[in-house]
Amino acid sequence: MTGLYRDSAVVLRTWKLGEADRILSLMTRGNGKIRCVAKGARKTQSRFGGRTEAGAHLQVQMYRGRGDLDTLTQVESIEQHGALRTDLELFARASSMLEAVDAVAQEREPNERLYTMLHRALATVATSESHLVVAGFFLKLLSSEGFAPSVESCVGCGATSDLSHLSVADGGVSCRGCRLGSPVSVEALALLQLALGGQLGAVLNQPASPATREVDIASTRFLENMLERRLRSASVLEQA
Repeated sequence: MTGLYRDSAVVLRTWKLGEADRILSLMTRGNGKIRCVAKGARKTQSRFGGRTEAGAHLQVQMYRGRGDLDTLTQVESIEQHGALRTDLELFARASSMLEAVDAVAQEREPNERLYTMLHRALATVATSESHLVVAGFFLKLLSSEGFAPSVESCVGCGATSDLSHLSVADGGVSCRGCRLGSPVSVEALALLQLALGGQLGAVLNQPASPATREVDIASTRFLENMLERRLRSASVLEQA
């Protein structure tokens, strides 16, 4: 169906088109992932200005024609998350979430839950000192897609005690007898169990530690396993 429509959206990704235009990948509330052209967006006097950068939360009006790309006709800022553009570590965290959603979201398939998860997570990254916002987001994303790792019982034999290893390939934790994957600390496993057990808030309050680092890396690896590719932003995030 062609014509004008309005929606709220988070900018997932941008790239150049021609001399002055920009293509945007948007995660919208009501229309799923949309790709659109912002004509003249790279011009100094563009009416879109700097509002269409990755991570921006916008109210948009677009025209849907017969092609694959819609045309952005109006844009209003809801939240620009300016802190994400001035802090390398915050930008790396935000970029990894945007990249993950861009990979998971389906074109023109409404997914309001994913849109809400993303814009809330971006707001949290911009304002929270927690080092596990991205990990928590990845674990929620894995759960919503049906790929949550098993962390309560051994993926090899089903044992619920003496859990000591974590295997991305096998989908979760294993006991000392099975020893699938790599060793995982008791503290990191406890955090994974809390996060996947519906107590993410308690996890986000944890101070930075070797255990939070383990969880951060493990959540990224599980997500990459689901996507069957590395996240481009993962190396930056791991070095930040």
